[in-house]
Amino acid sequence: MDAIVRSISINALTRRKRINEETVGESQLARVLTVFDLTALGVGATLGAGVYVLTGAVAKSVTGPSVVISFLIAAITSVLSGLCYAEFGARVPKAGSGYVYSYVTVGECCAFVIGWNLILSYVIGAASVARAWTANFDALTNNTIKNFMVDCCTMEVPGLAPYPDIFSFLVVMLLTALIAFGVKEFATVNKIFTVLNIGVILFVIIAGLTKADVHNWAWTPEEIAALSAVPYDMLTTFSTPTNSSSIVSTLATELNNISQSAAHTSTCAVPNEYGLGGFLPFGFSGLISGTATCFYAFVGFDCIATTGEEAINPQKSIPLGIVFSLAVCCLAYLGISSTLTLMQPYFCLDEAAPLPHAFKYVGLEWAQYPVSVGAICALSTSLLGAMFPMPRIIYAMAVDGLLFKFLAKVHNYTKTPLIATFVSGTVAGIMAVFFDLKELVDLMSIGTLAAYTLVAASVLLLRYQPDPEADRAPIEREETTESGKLEQMAIDPNSERVSFKASMLFKPESSLPTRTTTTIVNWTSTVAALTITLFSVVAVVGSTISWNIGMTLMLILFGAIAVLCTVIIWLQPQSSKELSFEVPFVPVVPILNMFVNIYLMISLPPSTWYKMLIWMFLGALIYFFYGISHSTEGKPEVTKKSHIVRKNTDVDEQLLQESRHV
Repeated sequence: MDAIVRSISINALTRRKRINEETVGESQLARVLTVFDLTALGVGATLGAGVYVLTGAVAKSVTGPSVVISFLIAAITSVLSGLCYAEFGARVPKAGSGYVYSYVTVGECCAFVIGWNLILSYVIGAASVARAWTANFDALTNNTIKNFMVDCCTMEVPGLAPYPDIFSFLVVMLLTALIAFGVKEFATVNKIFTVLNIGVILFVIIAGLTKADVHNWAWTPEEIAALSAVPYDMLTTFSTPTNSSSIVSTLATELNNISQSAAHTSTCAVPNEYGLGGFLPFGFSGLISGTATCFYAFVGFDCIATTGEEAINPQKSIPLGIVFSLAVCCLAYLGISSTLTLMQPYFCLDEAAPLPHAFKYVGLEWAQYPVSVGAICALSTSLLGAMFPMPRIIYAMAVDGLLFKFLAKVHNYTKTPLIATFVSGTVAGIMAVFFDLKELVDLMSIGTLAAYTLVAASVLLLRYQPDPEADRAPIEREETTESGKLEQMAIDPNSERVSFKASMLFKPESSLPTRTTTTIVNWTSTVAALTITLFSVVAVVGSTISWNIGMTLMLILFGAIAVLCTVIIWLQPQSSKELSFEVPFVPVVPILNMFVNIYLMISLPPSTWYKMLIWMFLGALIYFFYGISHSTEGKPEVTKKSHIVRKNTDVDEQLLQESRHV
């Protein structure tokens, strides 16, 4: 215990991972992933079940047809995170994603927190997607598996699933074996499922647009009110003409002649709260609320960043993979949301399975079968995308000594972290069997958003760090020698700290980063993050209660401070180091990314934060009782001294040999 207490210090908590530029490309893992493989991995992990479910749920009760704009805004905010990940992929091509990035720039304790949260996010993500996969597959067989398990072994325990989902465990372990067998084999299967998913999405867009009706974006309150007056049981049976604009004018005729044949059968059930109609039926607040929900549809692309040691030429392939995958997902979500809301009025959408019901609404019932196949493919790629990064995060933390060393073992034949793969897969499979994960889904979001925030902050800080390899113009000053003669002496601007002056905030004295400018950026970034957090807290609290003048003044104050900090950082000199990819408009892009992520985290319910505290307590036990004392970065002096001893010994032996020849 005494040794543990002695090992805990500020230096230990903030020590950073050193990356050797000469050996950064070396890896024990197999480098076999191309740009296409990484793009398929990102698309598969991001373009999952959300495209088949989330669009209808958000459009019906939150945004209406403006869900298209919500997805566009969410895509733009996701691109901000994607750009930050892309730059770090070019800087640090190592396995571990946000964990490694924060370890290099922020410090060890912060890196462990991010890595620990990412493990939780991926485990819960894999377990929840596995249950969704089996539920969709079971639906194709008329719920045969569910009915059998409910009759066989029902679990009536609070917090647990209604029945043990053994089939989901088998699916998880099957895919775990696939991932453990080899990265190349995994990439091939993932590409097949992703291509099938993209094909189904294209089919939905093309087939759906043939039945599109622009009037579905222009319903008036009077037209919707006319439908709202129809009893639910009658509304689900009367037939409607294909052109939605003539529904109201023919409503009386249809009600008098329900049995009359028509183009298709409507299953529309108009809710009581249908908004104001038009393209923005729920107003601007509904658009913003829908954007926050749609943002989570783009979570998943960060799994590309975990492939730093398995990608071919990661400095270029990782940034390209991230950008291409986000572009494909953005186009897919925009296409699906536009098609869906043009096919069927937003208030008639089905929240559980919107696409099959929409095709049934327009008379294309046969289209629900390829849509079901696409959903299975999408869930398969989502499951692979959640399971693939898990062992990579665990492997990276184990190599650094923060988790148990046996988890870092790489199989000689498959070149994969075998033990970490099966341990993480088994845990995810067990959770999928027993737990009802509805209440835990938000934990995925908070872990991922925390990682996004730290990556953005890391990019911001690292861009303003002094570059030791850059050619720096010496500063000349006069020095008096012992003889009393004045001589011009050249000094390195980073060899000593220059006294801080307030004018340096807006007018730096150097054109390249120095220790002083770096300190200014570090402190200013901290103040910016704090004010952004306070701004988000006030905004979230104000949205739940009535606004007052005090809250408005606080928002103005915190917003002004954040803008001022951004301007100060903008004026500081940046590193001249050339990268294969750089985030544009630094510091604006990273700070905007931090704001979006922090705001969404603050918006999560308190119960999510309570569960996060429990998970973090378990992580703290591992870190303080094992990781902090076994960290490979905790013994740099010993390694350095041993290197010096070996070097001196070699020199002595060389001198001895030369003396013998003489």
